[in-house]
Amino acid sequence: MLPNVDIEQINQQVRADSEITERVFAAAAPVIVGQRRMMEALMIGLLTKGHILLEGLPGLAKTLAIRTLAATVNGDFSRIQFTPDLLPADIVGTMIYNPGKANFSVRRGPIFANFVLADEINRAPAKVQSALLEAMQEKQVTIGGDTYRLDEPFLVLATQNPVEQEGTYPLPEAQTDRFMLKVVVDYPDRESEREILRRNMSGAAVPPTNSVIDIADIERLRKTVANVYLDEKIESYILDLVFATRRPQDFRLAELQPLLSFGASPRASINLARAAKAQAFLQRRGYVVPEDIRAVAKEVLRHRLGLTYEAEAENINADELVTRLIDKIEVP
Repeated sequence: MLPNVDIEQINQQVRADSEITERVFAAAAPVIVGQRRMMEALMIGLLTKGHILLEGLPGLAKTLAIRTLAATVNGDFSRIQFTPDLLPADIVGTMIYNPGKANFSVRRGPIFANFVLADEINRAPAKVQSALLEAMQEKQVTIGGDTYRLDEPFLVLATQNPVEQEGTYPLPEAQTDRFMLKVVVDYPDRESEREILRRNMSGAAVPPTNSVIDIADIERLRKTVANVYLDEKIESYILDLVFATRRPQDFRLAELQPLLSFGASPRASINLARAAKAQAFLQRRGYVVPEDIRAVAKEVLRHRLGLTYEAEAENINADELVTRLIDKIEVP
C-alpha cells in the first residue's frame, strides 16, 4: 500500500457516495426488469466518462435502459436514429443562412446533449460514424470554422443489432476501440420475463422515471471513483491480461497465437483500470480486487481483439478467448 493512501477514508467516502447510485438503480427498477448488469455497465460508463456500445437483439430494452438512465439524471437527452441517408451535419449541426439578416447562424445538432443515444449505429455510412466517433474522442465539434465544446457530462450510448447485416455498415475495429465497453445484452431469465409479461398485460401505464441526481452529483461521484485505490499488483494483473492478447506465447498461451490477428491497444489497459475502479465503487469498496478486473474484462476486451479466419472457422469468439486469458493468467 502507498504510504499516503488512507484506504479507510476512501472506503467511507465510497460507502457514502454509492448510496447515490443505488437511488439511480431504484428509480430505474419500475421500468427495467432483469437487466441489472446492463444498467451497471451504463453506470460504469457514466462514472468514468466512457462511451458504451450495446449489442443485442431487438426487444431487450437497450433503448429503454438508456432513456431510463438519462431520465434519472437532471441532464439533456437526445436520440439519433441512424439510417443510411443520414449526413454528418445531421449529427453535429450546420450553418443556416438567414435571408432576412443576410448572415449565417449555427444550428447545433443533437450531439449537444449530456446523453446521446445513437440507435443502430451500424445502419449509417462511414462518414456519419466517423463524425460521431470524432466528437466522442475530442469532446468538441467544428461548425463553419468555429469549435464548440460539448456539454459535460457527455456520454454516447450506441446500440447495434448483431444478427441483421443487410444494409448495415459494421464499425471498423479501429473505431470500436473508442468505446470503453461493449456490452452484449442477453435475454432475461424466466422469472424476469414473467414479470415483464405481467406488467404489460396489466394495462397499467409505465410509471414515469424521476430525476434523482444532478450534474453536480455526477462530478462528485467521478472524483470518488478516480480516488478508488488501485494496488501495484492489480496494475500488473491488468498489464498481464492486455499483453497476453498481444504475445500469448509469453504467458503459456501459445495455442491462442493462431487465433489472434492483433491484440488489445493501450486503451484497453486504461479502460480496464477505470472500469475496475467503477466496479469496486458499485460494490461499495474503496479498493480494486482481482474480481473487479474479471467482472469487466470481457466488456473491455471483446471489441479490441482481432480474430483470425482460423478462429472463425473453429467458431471461437472473443469472449471465449478472454475467458481463457482470465483462467490462465495468474491472479495476484
